[in-house]
Amino acid sequence: MIAAKELIELNNRKREELTEENEKYYSDILLYLRLQLTLSEQQTEEILMEILEHLLEGQEEGKSATMIFGADPKAYADELVEQLPPEDKRSVAGFISLITLNLFGIYLAIRGAGLLITSFFKEVENDVFIGSAAIMAVILLLTILAELKMFFSIIKRSLFQEKDSAGKMALIGGLSGGAISVPFFLALFFLPDLGPSFSFNWWASLIAGLVMIILYKMISRNRF
Repeated sequence: MIAAKELIELNNRKREELTEENEKYYSDILLYLRLQLTLSEQQTEEILMEILEHLLEGQEEGKSATMIFGADPKAYADELVEQLPPEDKRSVAGFISLITLNLFGIYLAIRGAGLLITSFFKEVENDVFIGSAAIMAVILLLTILAELKMFFSIIKRSLFQEKDSAGKMALIGGLSGGAISVPFFLALFFLPDLGPSFSFNWWASLIAGLVMIILYKMISRNRF
């Protein structure tokens, strides 16, 4: 059995053989299925490869994707979603944990760089209050998860549509993402200092953030 990662690489190469029309039809189905995080990744990539090979065979005979799979690609994709088995819960949790690790790493790296730059102009406060930090971490995590869910939802809704509709979806996504982030920024500026504190200066924050980002890249490379 070919691993999901190898199937993705093979898919990327073979997809270049599609005509522009067929590639648009197939890419919408591909993205729609891959964004279903609750579905088995292995089974999803296998069915996507089967569809691609069937499409390439039909293309050689002068058939279009519409002629082969029908004029309603979303309905066809929904049928596939119903047939595919669910992903292992540990894999879904692992994916979310990796994304969270990366985003927390980016946050700490930006914090460290921000403190360093600010220190050239004024005295900065390096103390981190454990209670406040814990609350901020929970709010940030919830914000990240909500934005990821919203992001995937917007992409799925923008598929199988004309460019104008996709542009409207992008605008809606930007506005929705901003609205979801409001509680985080309110907490960032107005949350009082709670609990005991410890010093966490710019270089410690920057190093911790970079370590998290590197760990994310190393794990992602091996996992995906």
